[in-house]
Amino acid sequence: MKRPITSTYRLQLRGPHADPHGREFGFAQAAELVPYLSDLGVSHLYLSPIFAAAPESNHNYDVIDPTVVNPELGGIDGLRRLARVAHDAGLGLVVDIVPNHLGVEVPRRNRWWWDVLKHGQDSNYAHFFDIDWAEDNGAGGKIALPVLGAPGDTDALKLEHLDGEDVLTYYDHVFPLAPGSYAGLDDDPAAVHERQHYRLTYWRDGIISYRRFFSINGLAGVRQEDEDVFNATHSCLRELVGEGLIDGVRVDHPDGLTDPFGYLTRLRELIGQDAWLIVEKILAADEPLDPHLDIHGTTGYDALREFDGVFVNTDAATALGAVALRFSGTTWDAHAVEKAEWMLKARVAEDELAAEIRRLARAVRHDSLSSAGSQVSDTALTEVLVELVAGMPVYRADYRSLSRVTATLIADLAQSPIGFDAAALDLVAAALAAHGEAAHRFAQVCGAVMAKGVEDTLFYRACRLVALQEVGSAPGRFGVSQAEFHLLQDERSRLWPRTMTTLTTHDTKRSEDTRARMIEISEVPGEFSQLVDDVFALTPPPDTATGLFLLHNVLGAWPRDGRADEAFTQRLQSYAVKAVREADTLTSWYDNDHDYEAQVTEWIAHLTHGPATRLVADFARDLDRGGVAVSLGRKLLQLVGPGIPDTYQGTEFLDFSLVDPDNRRFVDYQALCAGEGAPEDVDKQRVVRAALTLRRERPQLFLDGGYRAIFAAGPAREHVVSMARTLHDEPQVIAVATRTPLSLERAGGWRGTTLTLPEGTWTDQLTGQKYSGTVEMSQLCAELPAALLSM
Repeated sequence: MKRPITSTYRLQLRGPHADPHGREFGFAQAAELVPYLSDLGVSHLYLSPIFAAAPESNHNYDVIDPTVVNPELGGIDGLRRLARVAHDAGLGLVVDIVPNHLGVEVPRRNRWWWDVLKHGQDSNYAHFFDIDWAEDNGAGGKIALPVLGAPGDTDALKLEHLDGEDVLTYYDHVFPLAPGSYAGLDDDPAAVHERQHYRLTYWRDGIISYRRFFSINGLAGVRQEDEDVFNATHSCLRELVGEGLIDGVRVDHPDGLTDPFGYLTRLRELIGQDAWLIVEKILAADEPLDPHLDIHGTTGYDALREFDGVFVNTDAATALGAVALRFSGTTWDAHAVEKAEWMLKARVAEDELAAEIRRLARAVRHDSLSSAGSQVSDTALTEVLVELVAGMPVYRADYRSLSRVTATLIADLAQSPIGFDAAALDLVAAALAAHGEAAHRFAQVCGAVMAKGVEDTLFYRACRLVALQEVGSAPGRFGVSQAEFHLLQDERSRLWPRTMTTLTTHDTKRSEDTRARMIEISEVPGEFSQLVDDVFALTPPPDTATGLFLLHNVLGAWPRDGRADEAFTQRLQSYAVKAVREADTLTSWYDNDHDYEAQVTEWIAHLTHGPATRLVADFARDLDRGGVAVSLGRKLLQLVGPGIPDTYQGTEFLDFSLVDPDNRRFVDYQALCAGEGAPEDVDKQRVVRAALTLRRERPQLFLDGGYRAIFAAGPAREHVVSMARTLHDEPQVIAVATRTPLSLERAGGWRGTTLTLPEGTWTDQLTGQKYSGTVEMSQLCAELPAALLSM
């Protein structure tokens, strides 16, 4: 690699139409930040998707044309200028690509999709999309588009002439007309509709004949397994690689593809062996990343779980479980989480993804090649498929390293006392063993069901320690022991030294600093229980389970100055509406209970400006003392630890954001560049700058070096988590962090606890102090709750 990648800095790009005030952050604005990011120690800019997307998109994952660099961001010329500025400063570029789907919400914007709707199977692009053209697809072999607001609502159809073309419209929706299907203005719109290659269906019927990204109708799945499709969708990326503009690629959601392994093999051939290649692969806590994949690793959600978990007070599991039991009816322990996961995943399979299950069932019958399949009813087959996808413990199990997962799951069902249809199990097993369409669709559906059922529903219901309900995390496991933490870091240094590690992304449910403060609830479970009682007595929530879940988040995001202004209240209210809809208990995205949602937003307003406000503000302030210590120490461990650490835009200062779109707000880079912030902000920026600079100065140590756990001695030894990075088995850099800082404070401080350093003189890059031999922790952490020592 021309520019050794030692760290990345994520930038969320957006054009002027994505902001109601016309603000933008494109290639030009990114280029202006290069001097600052270079001074910060960053080695590579990590850009959100750069190909043409919906103009109003604030994320750009709804790509409408992967052959064009987004003109909203500055186009190819703007990207070239950014690359030139970055390269001149010694920085590289990493781009985010979206191979699984394309944006089709507005068909006219996507020329490939428009052509398919117009010409059907005769379109040159018909094979680009994963469309079910079978006669029994529920739409008579046509493309079913779920846009009608009511069954048979064809009276609202109109024939119009727009942009030089005759079209069919349904309110704001515009669709093309097949050649020869329209006789003139006197033609009946409903009759013309019947002559098209698509059929507009009632959105609640679940008749959808194209694979989607999860259950989002406006994102249509792409058939990357077809070589022509791969070449067409990667033509612009190939040019960027050929020009030497980029150094690496991040792949969005490869688990949605028919054949992730084959796709990543072809992608590696395209970008070359020297380019950095990481994938958004969400691993279960005990799931290994397949070593046969020719990639450098994941986007780091597995590391996020570890870095969060090691700072949790694991002794609080029972006490916080009791609080959750009182207000939500369950402790949300491992058993409760597992049971809820299965239930919610099964519901998603039967409801939101019913169309995908039906298509999978048809593929199973086709691929089984068994006459016995005719004896299995559709009901029995569907029941088995739903049970299998609901019970799948990983996103998809067709990676080589997971070869026994599906067989084990089927074995469990075969011996289940519920008594699943044995013939249906045999039918499914035969189809999966054929390694055809059924096997691929089964894997794809499993991932979609996991994402929708767990991350997008369960994680908005569980309320034992909400900080642990994060992408890639395992809330049923209450924290991570130091023993597990160090073993996993050692594994990463040996097997995946160039994988990405992260603490915050554009998709995390909360920013790293919000979670850090929420983690501190585990240090004061008794006080938290009393706070919930007091707050609910003064300001009763619409329902206590939702109230408890939201209170965790409110405490995590509360302004550090204690004052909750109107803007903060509105942010919380927007988050609360999204959260209760995702939880899907008393309201949902599909069935909004506006009265209930109004009660929730009113309750939020009472929290920020009401009788309980002082209680909440004071408790948040107390948590913040420990949260800042966790933020600084955890950030240091991530930056020094094995892997390539990413810093999400703006999080070199303390940032208390919630889920998107809250975490995609514009960043005040003027303050960051000037170092103008609260002392704790400046401290965090100092940690980031020192660690990233050290990484950039010593790439061999951090890219090829080893790992060693360092342990303290004395009465407060459990409050220290420390690691050493080694070269040729010799420690070169040591990171020291304070864990459970509030408990440490209550116990009387360090009380003679010491850390014995390897031989030599060590300099703290954060303070300039020098140490050797056995050092008192009270001395090492006198100025900051963390230390970065180097030889």
